Amino acid sequence: MTGDGAALTFLAMALPFVAALLAPLVVRRLGANAAWLIALAPLAVFAHLLGFLPEIARGEVVTGGYAWVPSLNLSFSWFLDGLSLTFALLITGIGTLIVLYAGGYMKGHPQQGRFFSFILMFMGAMLGVVMSDSFLMLFVFWELTSITSFLLIGFDHQREASRRAALQALVVTGGGGLALLAGLIFIWNITGVTQLSLLVHTGDLLRASPFYVTALFLVLGGAFTKSAQFPFHFWLPNAMEAPTPVSAYLHSATMVKAGVYLLMRLNPVMGETPAWEILLPFFGGITLLVGALLAIRQTDLKLMLAYTTVASLGLLVLLTGFGSTYAVEAAVLYLVAHSLFKGALFMVAGIVDHEAGTRDVTRLGGLRAAMPVTFAAALLAAISMAGLPPFFGFLAKEEIYAALAGSGPRAVLFALAAILGNALMFAIAFAVALKPFLGPKVETPKHAHEGPLLLWFGPLLLALAGLAAAVFSGPWHRAVSSPMASAVAGTAKAVTIDLVPHPGLPLALSGATVALGILVYLGLSRARLAMERLLDILGPGPDRGFDAFIRGLVRLSFQVTRVIQNGRLDVYVTFTFALLALALLVPPVLFDELPKLPAWPADARFHELAFFAIAVIGLFAVLRVNDRLTAIVSLGIQGFAVAIIYLLFGAPDLSFTQFMVETLSVVILALVMTRLRLSPADPRTLLERVVDGTIAVACGLGFSMLLLKSTEIPFDAVLTDFFNTYSKVIAHGANVVNVIIVDFRGTDTLGEIAVVMITGLAILALIRIRVAPKGGK
Repeated sequence: MTGDGAALTFLAMALPFVAALLAPLVVRRLGANAAWLIALAPLAVFAHLLGFLPEIARGEVVTGGYAWVPSLNLSFSWFLDGLSLTFALLITGIGTLIVLYAGGYMKGHPQQGRFFSFILMFMGAMLGVVMSDSFLMLFVFWELTSITSFLLIGFDHQREASRRAALQALVVTGGGGLALLAGLIFIWNITGVTQLSLLVHTGDLLRASPFYVTALFLVLGGAFTKSAQFPFHFWLPNAMEAPTPVSAYLHSATMVKAGVYLLMRLNPVMGETPAWEILLPFFGGITLLVGALLAIRQTDLKLMLAYTTVASLGLLVLLTGFGSTYAVEAAVLYLVAHSLFKGALFMVAGIVDHEAGTRDVTRLGGLRAAMPVTFAAALLAAISMAGLPPFFGFLAKEEIYAALAGSGPRAVLFALAAILGNALMFAIAFAVALKPFLGPKVETPKHAHEGPLLLWFGPLLLALAGLAAAVFSGPWHRAVSSPMASAVAGTAKAVTIDLVPHPGLPLALSGATVALGILVYLGLSRARLAMERLLDILGPGPDRGFDAFIRGLVRLSFQVTRVIQNGRLDVYVTFTFALLALALLVPPVLFDELPKLPAWPADARFHELAFFAIAVIGLFAVLRVNDRLTAIVSLGIQGFAVAIIYLLFGAPDLSFTQFMVETLSVVILALVMTRLRLSPADPRTLLERVVDGTIAVACGLGFSMLLLKSTEIPFDAVLTDFFNTYSKVIAHGANVVNVIIVDFRGTDTLGEIAVVMITGLAILALIRIRVAPKGGK
């Protein structure tokens, strides 16, 4: 990518964040019309990305970026191929419609500006996830989606349910993000690359590694939590506590598909292994069935759609890992179809709630006359979700059955799961699209009427896009489906399916799905009652399990804190020095790095030995005295003896510093001790003295061993020569030690001075304590 192109792409990635900063100001200035101006930001990004479509359709890739830490191979870089470009277009295209929709849905809300800011930040984070080339950049944006979704889900923070849902989503997806980070580090160490554009060429190396399974489990931890795979599916329906524009955006085309994007991105390098082709279809199939069955139980329009989103994500994961010829193509087609029809249906649910005052399907009916445009959008989107022609969902469903059709038990098992799951989603699609609008008019909390243009424009356009993509499937496949399928498969793929049915087993399976779906729709009330009974038998699910986990974690934290942070300084000091002793002694023993015992110097002179003896005598004095004040004074004996030894061995500056430190320490400690009420004798028991003495000896021995080991290493005079050469030239100082402290280590010295100053202020505060006399006030 040329310099101008790279700069424009960088600006396109940054534009949502810039718009997020300006959104509150725009809302304050323009009020109800702010959405039209704010929507220009994602629309501009969409238009810029659309310009890459011809290049990507030819099978090329677009990379660019800027080096950040070249020595660590870290960069801010992006990577566009058929997969990432399709996701980016969905994010920005649907994002533009969501901003407009939010302008109508949140009209008059006092925090509308804050909402726009959050949704645009999320859009920028999600765009960063799918366009990132660098592992580090991918992880940063991945976690940023968790943080921004936390803000969006908990937008109505005064409600406890919103706060709980936001916290739950953050804990689950944030924890998965940490697993992903570990997985990326494993992949980095195995392959030696930190860019996704280079990783696609290292599949054989990664799959052959003994750490492949570990890396796979960690990556799946990140992907499964983000895309709500069983048993982590519970957070997604709870996230419906967010305003409907958030639900329509996060849970149709963006956040919940981030995990699917990651699996599709890594399919060429981690796929085609038994672990991949067992784990993904297994968990995907369970998620498909669990989501579809739980959707049947619901009566809230948003929850019905949310659980079918869980089911759809399971189907996408199943297809990504299935490994058959058409599975990747089916996953690609269904991902796009789902984004279009599910985004439209979520917005329809929001319109019904906004204009009728309820989302309970049992309290709705006969709205077709009052809301004709909304009904049309709902019906068109539901037809695509049901997999009926002439919509894109039909093409996706036919390709799904072409991928799963087979004679082996594995193919039969997953084909049956797909039939049941798709049939249940068929029933839910028409329950959402028909039951609120057909039948006799039901009295609703609000007088129902058609919403404004900002509300129905988005869902109608998305529903019509699902129709256009199917009618013009040839150009669509060449521009979108085939490049995306090729990127996921790692080899060139040409998607050719169209609206003309192909007789055979896939068409028969599709017919069976429609027939079963009609039966479930007609008996929806009985199916809902049966599911309620079944769930009562099964008992609490993962959602309650999450609450129990959090409560247990809080209790465990409380107990650990009560043991470790018990408010006693002597315990803290004991644990600190005990761990220090272990850190100093254990590694040399484990790795056989014990130092050699030093030889006693044969030419040691009497006065040198005398000062060593004085230091030892001072040590015994500290141990034997009966009061702490005398112990402090005796402690200075060792310091003065060491200072004289420094002087004898040619280090007068160090000796002077040691004298000053010891003098000040003794004086300050003596002053503090006179201000505190301390018992004259050591109150410790014999056991406590033994424990403390053992720890003290271990720390001293550890430091001695460390210093002895350090002196065994050959002296490297590089820094010495540097300072001797440049102290005068650069810092204009003849005293090398002073120059090092003041100039070369100036910032470090400033920090040390700050520490000493803060310590001095604390000591001054202790000295100034006034102890009230007994009986006084």
